[in-house]
Amino acid sequence: MSCPRIEVDLCKIRHNTQLLVKRLGLRGVGVTGVTKAVCGHPGIAQAMLDGGATALADSRISNVQRLRSTGLTGPIRLIRTPMLSQADEVVQSCEASYNTEILVISALAAAAIRNGSIHGIILMVEMGDRRDGIFPEKLAEIAQQVRQMPGVTLQGIGANFACLNGRAPTAPQMATLSELANEIEREGGPSLKIVSGGGSANLPWAFGGHATGRVNDLRLGEAILLGVEPLSGDRIGGMHTDAFTLVAEVIETGAKPAPFPIALIDPTTERLLIKSAGGAPALMILALGHQDTDILGLSLPAGNVLIGATSDHFVVGTNLSPQPVGSEMKIQMNYNALMLAMSAPDIEVSLLDKLPSGPSECSKPELGHLAPA
Repeated sequence: MSCPRIEVDLCKIRHNTQLLVKRLGLRGVGVTGVTKAVCGHPGIAQAMLDGGATALADSRISNVQRLRSTGLTGPIRLIRTPMLSQADEVVQSCEASYNTEILVISALAAAAIRNGSIHGIILMVEMGDRRDGIFPEKLAEIAQQVRQMPGVTLQGIGANFACLNGRAPTAPQMATLSELANEIEREGGPSLKIVSGGGSANLPWAFGGHATGRVNDLRLGEAILLGVEPLSGDRIGGMHTDAFTLVAEVIETGAKPAPFPIALIDPTTERLLIKSAGGAPALMILALGHQDTDILGLSLPAGNVLIGATSDHFVVGTNLSPQPVGSEMKIQMNYNALMLAMSAPDIEVSLLDKLPSGPSECSKPELGHLAPA
């Protein structure tokens, strides 16, 4: 098999999805599987659906088109406010989209009429993350405008938390989101189908015993793919954290002399020297670099330490016997490293499916953090 590559265990993704669907279902909350970190990979998306996700979501229309090109016909939503220039493509590929701009919604309505379809609109509310969203005091007014537009239908509202400011949602914030849904319905029109409470950072709230109110959907990517809660990095109880493995090839091995003392002209150069060898007797160089992934988001096997990296060399110190040239090293990734590696053109994606019959027989990890009773 070629290197570098990402080995994807679909069984573990199905298992993670199934577990979250089951636990959140007890709270009246459904799961939308977010595929943006895997660039809309159809096989991974199907594993989410097989695990019980009721819909898929992505932030880029090219990823959605990749999903559609393989025959996926279920609901797919665009979770980034659509670009005005892509209104026709959004309507043709997506069942619904998350929106903040009335000008864009008007363009989607016109595109839907041309397409002979009805496009779903979910209005995003600014709840303190300071990224995308309509101010709460303007929400009812904009919702009424959407209701009056032919070509679109108001499906619901949603919010983002911990995307930009890194702060987890609070119970009062989530209660406010529910009340905003009630306010829109009091203004007239059909009830909202979707109240999307946020993403993986909302899981501590969802598992914390608070009333979920009107929230009936969470958009989950990192939790499904990596089995962790984003803000703390804690493993979610019963979830797999190793569904993705980055495999890199050793291209050089052996000892290196100590560096010559030099004056660094550019202070930023110091950041390239990530960690000293710490007495490691040998070095290995892997065919991997900054051009492929987020080096600081990688976790090496025990006994190995990151020395540094350049655009296409990854230098590892080892206290073990160095691996021979041509051998492979398996590395774990955090969310940012996964996202960049999946989009790197020189990294192959290899799907492993040890369990065609379903996720129930997948090996189960021990309980960890964020394990609800």
